[in-house]
Amino acid sequence: MRKALYLCGTILCLSLTAATQDAPAAFDASSPASEPAAPATFQPSERASYQLEFGFQYQHFKILGETFHDVGFNTGITRYLNNWFALEGTVAVGFGSGVTPFNLKAKSAFIGGGPHFAMQNGTRFEPWGHVLVGLEHFRFSETNNIINLNSNSSIGFMLGGGVDIKLSPRAHWRVQGDAIGAHFGSNTSRFNYSIGSGVVLNF
Repeated sequence: MRKALYLCGTILCLSLTAATQDAPAAFDASSPASEPAAPATFQPSERASYQLEFGFQYQHFKILGETFHDVGFNTGITRYLNNWFALEGTVAVGFGSGVTPFNLKAKSAFIGGGPHFAMQNGTRFEPWGHVLVGLEHFRFSETNNIINLNSNSSIGFMLGGGVDIKLSPRAHWRVQGDAIGAHFGSNTSRFNYSIGSGVVLNF
């Protein structure tokens, strides 16, 4: 009986020793920390349904015989129908003045909508483009005996695009540029453009 107890005790001690030696190796093998870290990537995924944009802009116009520049802001909402195609509505308002010879004070406003296209590419940078059609309005607050432009409205368009820089899944920083066009009777605008930047919120 004593020999049997001694034998069982010896086997138990050897088993505990082996288990103690094998435990760290098993822990290391099963621990996530022992696995190499996966590289940080931005895989394409189901995007948020809506984007809300707030930004500032600089615009250059040569229209109705007057060249002027303005600065202002733009805001818009975009509704995605899938990962790459959306419908966008935008309002852009600017305030500025003309160049010589008349130096008229000028205000501009555009409200329009149209298709919006985006490309997810697995990086922080998402290129996009849009084609917007709507109403272009100009109001000149100063007139004289030589020139009298007052208030003018016309069908207009914005054609351009930009890049969204992903700061987080819910917030992007946007940089964009657009060509702007309008037609006032027999007076067709020359090359006009807008550049801007702002924040995009996804929800």
